[in-house]
Amino acid sequence: MAIGVWISLIAYFVLMIAIGFYAMRKATSTSEDYMLGGRALSPQVAALSAGASDMSGWLLLGLPGAMFVSGLGSAWIGIGLLVGALFNWILVAPRLREQTVHYGNAITIPAFLANRFPTQAMSLRTVSAIVIVIFFAVYTASGLVAGGKLFESAFSEVINIGGLSDYAVGVIVTLVVVLAYTVVGGFLAVSMTDFVQGCIMMLALVIMPMVVIFGEGGGGFSQASQTLNEVDPTLLSWTEGLTFIGWLSAVAWGLGYFGQPHIIVRFMAIRSLKDVPVARNIGMSWMLVSLVGAVALGLFGRAYAVRNGMDVQDPETIFIILANLLFHPLITGFLYAALLAAIMSTISSQLLVSSSSLTEDFYRLFLHKEATEKESVRVGRISVVLVGLVAAIIASDPDSQVLGLVSNAWAGFGAAFGPVIILSLMWSRTNGAGAIAGMIVGAATVMIWILLGWNGEFMGGPGVYEIIPGFIASFIAIMVVSSVTEDAGEYQHISR
Repeated sequence: MAIGVWISLIAYFVLMIAIGFYAMRKATSTSEDYMLGGRALSPQVAALSAGASDMSGWLLLGLPGAMFVSGLGSAWIGIGLLVGALFNWILVAPRLREQTVHYGNAITIPAFLANRFPTQAMSLRTVSAIVIVIFFAVYTASGLVAGGKLFESAFSEVINIGGLSDYAVGVIVTLVVVLAYTVVGGFLAVSMTDFVQGCIMMLALVIMPMVVIFGEGGGGFSQASQTLNEVDPTLLSWTEGLTFIGWLSAVAWGLGYFGQPHIIVRFMAIRSLKDVPVARNIGMSWMLVSLVGAVALGLFGRAYAVRNGMDVQDPETIFIILANLLFHPLITGFLYAALLAAIMSTISSQLLVSSSSLTEDFYRLFLHKEATEKESVRVGRISVVLVGLVAAIIASDPDSQVLGLVSNAWAGFGAAFGPVIILSLMWSRTNGAGAIAGMIVGAATVMIWILLGWNGEFMGGPGVYEIIPGFIASFIAIMVVSSVTEDAGEYQHISR
């Protein structure tokens, strides 16, 4: 492996850890500081932090891999996400920022729901904390799988540590670096590193497709399109070969945004309500450029591979293969850093939200109600490490698919929390019993759907993405249970 690659990667690792130590000095003295950055994020940091923590390794591995295999039909996932993110910023962001302060200055989603529905506070915090820890362990594992794939593909037979495979080394290195800055610097470190990582990711997704299309061996748009038509004409079609169920399952990814704790917690931490529109515009612009780049990379990466006789055994590694093939080692190292940025930005956010929930909604609720701020921060740091270790165990299988793990966790959160968040913010008749019913029904429906294999095949036809039945069932459960178990004491002012 060229020395230039190592120089770029080491510089990236050092920068991330340095940010962690800087943040430790600025905002880790209280629970609110450690877990929410003191609610002082600028719109720029909030926007890119939300985007970077959202996209994860699937943006540079999973989505390009799906495009490589299926063509433009898979781009509907990106369109669904773009629309879902926009509505999330419009409907949820301003209301959540205002109401989490109004209802007891809540610093976690479970705490907000407990304060919003005080008669069911204990049950809500317990159920939501369980859902968060379970699904985030899977979600975090997807990021570690991406890190393992990077090391396995890029550093094959270069690293030899105690007989461990390159994949295992990748999982371990990714986790150790993320733990270093997350444990030390908390939410502020995560958000600041997300900002830097978001910039790196977007730059990589502009550079890579341009070189693939117009560089040596790319042939330009016309040649690449001709190659794709010769391979399979459906690769350039948005609809050919795509069933209605397949299309619906793709765009339904957008529903997940309303229930992703690691994303909507950025709305809670933004500096002020008036900063939300600015953050929304920045975040949506970043997301549009990044998604277009990922789609172009996967699609035209397929054309490049065919034109140059490349054997791509794992489509999810096309970014890694092209980064190593087409660029100077220093640039290759930068592109690897972009992939690690996508991976680490999401892992760190997920670890911190899991830690916050374990600390605020378990430790301080059941084990030590009178815990000091200093003790809470210490427990939070220990929780980050524990959840990371569990995720590493889940990620130990080198045959795991990034997009598959992400889709399961994304659906779980979207169905369990999405309808609850929307209705608790916007429907005054929602009550605690309804919220609990919605979370349980949504999460259970997703898990049952996956266990029965209906996301792969349903009633003899194509599978239905589990977020669709889960989201619908949760929404209905909340409205029905809230309507038949009216508790007038819980109806409080809802911001419009």
